[in-house]
Formats: sequence, C-alpha cells, structure tokens
Amino acid sequence: MDSHTHKVSSWIILLLAISCGIIAANIYYAQPLVGLISTEIGLPPEAAGLIVTLTQIGYGLGLLFIVPLGDLVENRRLVVSIMMVGILALASAGIAQSALFFLTASIFIGLGSVAVQVLVPYAAHLSPEANRGHAVGRVMSGLLLGIMLARPISSFVTSLWGWRTVFYLSALLVAALALILQFALPKRQPVSVKNYGNLLMSLWSLMINTPILRRRAAYHAGLFGAFSLFWTAVPLLLASPVFHLSQREIALFTLAGVSGAIAAPIAGRLADRGFVKIATLCAILAVAAAFLMTFIGQSGSSLSLTMLVLAAVLLDLGVSANLVLGQREIFSLGAEIRGRLNGLYLALFFAGGAIGSALGGWAYAKDGWLLCAWIGFALAVPVLLYFASEWQKSKRVNRLAISRPIG
Repeated sequence: MDSHTHKVSSWIILLLAISCGIIAANIYYAQPLVGLISTEIGLPPEAAGLIVTLTQIGYGLGLLFIVPLGDLVENRRLVVSIMMVGILALASAGIAQSALFFLTASIFIGLGSVAVQVLVPYAAHLSPEANRGHAVGRVMSGLLLGIMLARPISSFVTSLWGWRTVFYLSALLVAALALILQFALPKRQPVSVKNYGNLLMSLWSLMINTPILRRRAAYHAGLFGAFSLFWTAVPLLLASPVFHLSQREIALFTLAGVSGAIAAPIAGRLADRGFVKIATLCAILAVAAAFLMTFIGQSGSSLSLTMLVLAAVLLDLGVSANLVLGQREIFSLGAEIRGRLNGLYLALFFAGGAIGSALGGWAYAKDGWLLCAWIGFALAVPVLLYFASEWQKSKRVNRLAISRPIG
C-alpha cells in the first residue's frame, strides 16, 4: 500500500511540475514580442512596456485576492476555474485588434496564471514533512523551466507563424491541461471555516504576526529585484552596439537562465536536511557575485559576453534556490494558512521585482550597464546584512541553550 501511494504521489508531483511550467510561461511569452505586438495593435512605442506590466499587475492582484482562496475552496476546482479565465484571456489576446482589448486581455492572462500558486502549496499538502522541501523543489523546477523557456519559445513560434499563434497554441495547451487536472488530481478540501471577507482581512494579521514570512519575503524581494533588473537591462545591452546581437541570438542567451531550475530541487533537499541557513547564505552570495562577474573583460569582448552568460547562470541559480528555501520555511507554518502565506510571500517579493525592472530600464538609459550592475549588487547587500542579523540571533540562542544548566 505504501509503495502504491508513493508511486501515485511521485506521478502527481511530476504532473504538478509540468502544469506549473505550462501555466507560468503565459506571463512571459509577450516579453520578447512587445515591439511586434505594439506595432500591430496600434500601441505607441513608449507605451509598449504596458503589455508586460499589465500582465504582472494582473498576476499581483491574483496573488492577493485569488490565491488565498486555496485556504477556503476545494483546491482542484479552484485551480481549474482560474485556468478557465486564463484560457479565455489567451484566446482574446490572439484575436485582439486594438490596444485596449489586448491590454485588458493581458491583465486577465496574469490573473489566470496565479493557478500555479495554488498548485505549489497543494504539492506541499500532498507531501509528508520529511520530503516536503524536495517535492516543492521539483514543482518549482517545472515552474522555473516554464518561465525560462517562455521567451525563446515565443520568439521561435513567432518567427514561423506570427505572434498571435503563440497565444492560440497556449490557450489550447492550457485547455488540455485543465481537462487532465480535473480528472487526475485528488480533491483537497481546506479545513478553514472562514468566509472570503474574513480570509482577506486575516492577511494583515498574518503578515504582522509571522516574522519568518516577513524575513523570507524581504530576502527574496531584494534578490528578485536584482534578478528583474538584470533581465530587463541585459537584452538592451546585448542588442546595443556593444555586442550587436540579433533577436535570435538574444533568445539563445536567455536559455542560460534555464539552469536556474536545477537549483530548486537541490535547495529543497538541503532544506529537508536542515541546511536552510547555509543554503540561503550561498544563494545571496551567488546573486551578489553574479553582478561583480560582469565587470570582468573589456566591454564588447568575447570574455565579457562569456562572463555575462556565467553571471546569468549564477544569478538564476541563486534566485531559484532562495525562492524554494523561502517557500519550504513558510509552508512548515501550518496547512490551514498555507495558501494565504504563499500569496503574501509572492506578492511582497513581486513588488521587489517590479521595482527592479523599473530601476533596470532607468539605470540603463542613464549610464548603461555599469550603473545597472552596481545597483544589482547593491540590492543584494541589504539582504546579506539582514540575513547576518538572523545568523547572529541564531548563534546567541544556541549559546544560551548550551550554557543553560540541565535539570
């Protein structure tokens, strides 16, 4: 019986990982296509960034107002319902002829993508405490692969059949996935007796009374801000006269980020074995070091480009690992509040990512990559200092425990 249950659980975790990748990719398909889309729907070049920004705003709203429902509504039904919103939004984006129609669809694409953040804590619910970090890490690997592969896939599909096909194909894929999940996922009815209003009101209380949530969200807000800055500014640098890379070559560069998915299950295993603090330190140092690496080599040289690629790999490894470590920590706080904690955690660090993206565009226009790299490094420094305070506090507690007389 145990063996059978283990096999079913392994299959479900794999399905959840694939599902998260497919759904999360929808947030990022439009990033390399904003120029083409804005031209066709009549959006001014200076407003083209709204295509991505509004998708992110929709995602952020979903994190705050839909993801907490994972603590109230039967999870399988909730996930499939959210996915239906995403399917309709993707199809609408494909047929859009005006900027207003497309931008409205973009908001709902983001909203429909928050299904992944119901599935991640759902995976934690299915997993025993002993290997919960590993299970969450595997699911996050799928999510991260979807994010990293979305940009090159959308560029490739667009080069063959046009940008509208990207949205049509994704709508069909998500529809097929929703059907599979409806029949394959076991039901999970939360035990919460709160109504929706009380559920939302409890978010503030959870944030105030959950120090580990605030700390892990602060860590990842800084690191995700640095990550967003990097991936906002680097394509501009690569397309500039410094490197003269084509759009297809830039798409190949973004594949370096796929390596970040490797870190997720490794971080999960380390967390399960009690190495959360040392793994967190390594993740923070990796992000800081990634930006310093970009100063190696003469600007525009092969060495400089190689260091950018290696920096992208190291950065994505660090950010992916820290994300999983944070989720492993907050998921251990209680099944009845897991959905709300996850929504708060992501919404808080997502704000850091939005700030990082804005800083990346501004800094590159102001003083090129040099300023971007220093700001990216600077974003990691306060995270390291804040982490050091946790490390010192932990050492003091351990010293007190050792010095306390027994009996």
